Amino acid sequence: MIIQIFTDGACSGNPGKGGFGIVMKVPEKKYERRYSQGFRLTTNNRMELLAVIVALEKLKSTENDIHIFTDSKYVADAINKKWIYGWIRKGFKDVKNPDLWQRLLPLLKMHRITFHWVKGHAGHIENEICDELAVKAAQTEPLQVDTYFENLKNGGLFNA
Repeated sequence: MIIQIFTDGACSGNPGKGGFGIVMKVPEKKYERRYSQGFRLTTNNRMELLAVIVALEKLKSTENDIHIFTDSKYVADAINKKWIYGWIRKGFKDVKNPDLWQRLLPLLKMHRITFHWVKGHAGHIENEICDELAVKAAQTEPLQVDTYFENLKNGGLFNA
């Protein structure tokens, strides 16, 4: 079975209040679910990446073909251009958002995933829905704490 996952992240200020939006579809079963979450202080790239992670964590089976559609070159290129393997070899030294990349790694190994880059704000229906979900989540209290990011920022180790 094919599962389509559409994701987007948003941030008001960068860093600032942020959120992510997810649309998950199983066309064969005419199934669709939407998810979003907002954070009080984060970055756009963290939200783009976290959307993919959260969507993959929601999957109950590893037997499906997963197609992830993102407007984030940061996320899509890291996988499709295999940058992540160099980061692994270097122990994620000088890599932004190592906590999230390391959280993504086991998920990449569990599933058969194809990443697709889509141009953002270009009329792609699911991408527009994800953007609306992400923006609304960033504006809706209570906002979650991006603990890793806030600890880095407060400790002067800001690198996200």
